[in-house]
Amino acid sequence: MQAELGFHGPFQYSPAWLWAGVALLALVAGWYAAVLAATRRRRHLPGDRRPVALTDLAALKAAYLERIDNAERSAAAGRLSLRAAHQEISLVLRSFIRDATGVDALRMTRQDLERHPLPAAAAAVGALYPGEFGPEPLPSASASAEVARKVVRAWA
Repeated sequence: MQAELGFHGPFQYSPAWLWAGVALLALVAGWYAAVLAATRRRRHLPGDRRPVALTDLAALKAAYLERIDNAERSAAAGRLSLRAAHQEISLVLRSFIRDATGVDALRMTRQDLERHPLPAAAAAVGALYPGEFGPEPLPSASASAEVARKVVRAWA
């Protein structure tokens, strides 16, 4: 039997538990940092944002000029509605920009294109907007095709 029946304080935990908890928190924080670092977009310096040709530009221009002509002919023959022809011409122009520079212009607005060093592309896409999104009467498909042709021909 105990000699003293008084109050006894709680037993202390081992310091190993404290360090195990700290190590677990550090491990979780390190995992979050690694995931954020791996998935974060890289920042580019303003001088690094120049588009780079990814393929033979002359052959690429010829192929896309043919696609623009096909869209214009389809509209003239009635196989495409006028609005669909404008949208097709815009898609062809944006695809050309993507293939010529590597910039994903298919998903970019005119303002997005202006933020890249692609002022001619931004101006052409802006010129095609009334035919794609504007109210009736729409401009002719030939006018939009000519705007797209000028950009493709002038691309350097």
